[in-house]
Amino acid sequence: MSAIDLKAAQTIADALWHAQQTATPCAPVRSAIADLGGDALAAAYAVQRINTERQIAAGRRLVGRKIGLTSKAVQTQLGVDQPDFGMLFDDMALADGEEIALSCTQQPKVEAEIALVLERDLPHARHTIADLIDATAYALPAIEIVGSRIANWDIRLTDTVADNASSGLFVLGNRPVKLDAFDVMGCGMVMERRGDQVSVGVGAACLGNPLLAALWLANTMTRVGAPLKAGDIVLTGALGPMVGVTAGDVFTAHIEGLGSVSASFAFNPESAS
Repeated sequence: MSAIDLKAAQTIADALWHAQQTATPCAPVRSAIADLGGDALAAAYAVQRINTERQIAAGRRLVGRKIGLTSKAVQTQLGVDQPDFGMLFDDMALADGEEIALSCTQQPKVEAEIALVLERDLPHARHTIADLIDATAYALPAIEIVGSRIANWDIRLTDTVADNASSGLFVLGNRPVKLDAFDVMGCGMVMERRGDQVSVGVGAACLGNPLLAALWLANTMTRVGAPLKAGDIVLTGALGPMVGVTAGDVFTAHIEGLGSVSASFAFNPESAS
């Protein structure tokens, strides 16, 4: 495999960083990534890694990972055909019902997910479902607020990977639930906007089983030298189509057996109480 031109990768990372810092979306980066030559997906993750290191140097704390593009519906929306992963930082985490300024992420959309919180490390090259279940302390209902630094969500796989899997913010529910207390595959999901149904799904919409998505992540993170550890939060992926956000929206996701979680957006796009 050809070596990645780190100087050129840095230039791409700088464009995404500038888009984030100025709240001004940039043009797609997929052509620039393709121009790096070699494995385009590996190059996109190299760009993501540059900005991950930059975020950590700026004082943000890594608290977990998200799995993106696990729902066939979302894959269809974005024109991609495989999952990806991104980093979760401490200042991305919000409490259930906490008011959110629309300006906190760019071009926000919401999707309902099952979050796992680990109590043991997952260090192996190949994990079993039993390893994953044994390592999971509990699950929580979650709403991920995805955002894109790419203008008009004009993304393909390498765009979103380079852009930290289009990560924005995430809201976790309050009530931990053990994996054996609900049907991870069969649980139904309904998300409402102020009482109006806007997204419907089921656990199996996430790669057939959210645990399979988490298993994919655990193996992938070991392969790239950053294995999942005790305390990590894992957002396993969307259970249904994502929905656009406007100021004043309140979304509530109900996941059967897991409970509910809400994301409340301030009427003033620039501030929240």
